[in-house]
Amino acid sequence: MTELMGRVAELTRKVIEQGEEIARLKGLKGRPDIKPGAPSGMEKASRPEPPSNAPRRGGGDKTAKRVIHEERVIKATVPPGSRFKGYEDFVVQDIVLRPHVVRYRRERWLTDGRTVIAPLPCSIKGHFGAELRRFVLVQHHQGQVTVARLLAQLRAIGIDVSKRQIVRMLIDDQDIFLNEARDVLRAGLETASFITVDDTGARHKGRNAICTQIGNNHFAWFGTTGSKSRLNFLELLRAGHADYVIDETALAYMGERALAGPIIAQLAAHADRRFADAAAWATHLDQLGITQLTVTPDPVRIATEGALWGSVKAHGFLRDGVILSDDAGQFDVGHHALCWVHAERLVHKLDAFTEHNRNEQQKLRALIWWFYRDLLAYKREPSPRRKAEMKARFDRIFKRKTGFVMLDRLLKRLHANKAELLVVLDRPEIPLHTNGSENDIRCQLTKRKISGGTRSDSGRHCRDAFLGLLKTCGKLGIAFWDYFGARLDIPDKPDIPSLPSLIRNRCATA
Repeated sequence: MTELMGRVAELTRKVIEQGEEIARLKGLKGRPDIKPGAPSGMEKASRPEPPSNAPRRGGGDKTAKRVIHEERVIKATVPPGSRFKGYEDFVVQDIVLRPHVVRYRRERWLTDGRTVIAPLPCSIKGHFGAELRRFVLVQHHQGQVTVARLLAQLRAIGIDVSKRQIVRMLIDDQDIFLNEARDVLRAGLETASFITVDDTGARHKGRNAICTQIGNNHFAWFGTTGSKSRLNFLELLRAGHADYVIDETALAYMGERALAGPIIAQLAAHADRRFADAAAWATHLDQLGITQLTVTPDPVRIATEGALWGSVKAHGFLRDGVILSDDAGQFDVGHHALCWVHAERLVHKLDAFTEHNRNEQQKLRALIWWFYRDLLAYKREPSPRRKAEMKARFDRIFKRKTGFVMLDRLLKRLHANKAELLVVLDRPEIPLHTNGSENDIRCQLTKRKISGGTRSDSGRHCRDAFLGLLKTCGKLGIAFWDYFGARLDIPDKPDIPSLPSLIRNRCATA
């Protein structure tokens, strides 16, 4: 009897823990953390006070760390005979927003019949200073302030600016940021042990488009294109490179995708293995006669996917990296893993119309979350014995016959994804979900709701680049304001190294 009661108590505890885990993953509030036997107010008051030199919560005296820019003495009205006892300080933080117009008087000299004019400082681009450009960029990309509201804001402050000039500050001559965003992706793909990916809708030139996110704990990158196909995803994984490569990796990919053996042999036997761009690759396929073939699967598409995957590997990207996704087909390339939260969501969304079906659904959900918690424990302490146990337990869960037809079909489908759901058993460092990508891509959703779509390719590239840089700075612990100060050569700017170098250092020490 005692053992039975103990078993019931243990199962009750685990059910409560599973419920709390489900609530946490769904963003719901859990149970309040009330410690047993918490002391009452009277008990607290009777305790001895901590020494006065004990560190304060919140980082200590923040006022002492602040730089004082101005001091003002306030006189007191006192009766005659009073003695002066010094000052009592009271620190107030404020911000100054006002126009600051600088006239540069450039010397002009006439030398040997030609006029020499003193050059402007390198930080000057156009008729707006670096501080104003930084303010506009941070407000628009981090503060999500629209161009129309920025215009009203700046004019209210006293800046003589037009809407077109604000747009130019946002998208013109931003190569330094576009290049750094591209290099962030390259550094991440070269060094990361895993990436998580996701995509969402976008608008460009009045048409529906797709914004794809690629990232992990150290970086984030966004790319907006017109398609969400696997070809499109592989092109994005090239990180700005335009070449197509036929090597062993590419040929193996084609074989896995059921491309006909004679076509693979034809591509492998040709002397040309690297093609500079899409036009050169298309010409090569046409010369080999592959373009004219009308079979299934489409040989042009499979061969192109293989050549793109060969290019990804040839540039040193994703050498041993895992791609973790929500089971969208376009992301199923390379060493692929699946998100457990999305897998359980399929069970959760099933419509159950009978008591039996509802009971089986809830029972299975409890088993899945129980298994999920044990996977988290395995990640902390992996071992060969526990690995074998988890594989056998996976089979027991997903080979169940519940009598709920739709649930049984779903279980069969999930069991077919066993290898991708259990990648964590071989790679404990990878996460079990794509929450990071979903959190990152939320800024694109907000941007779309507030600002709508982009109208030019420059605007699209800048929007994607700055969103990626914003998220990357946050993951690296860098203030976006300081990042712009370093890149725009603002006086007294902080020293911010290149983000790709920081990513490589982080991944090397992880």
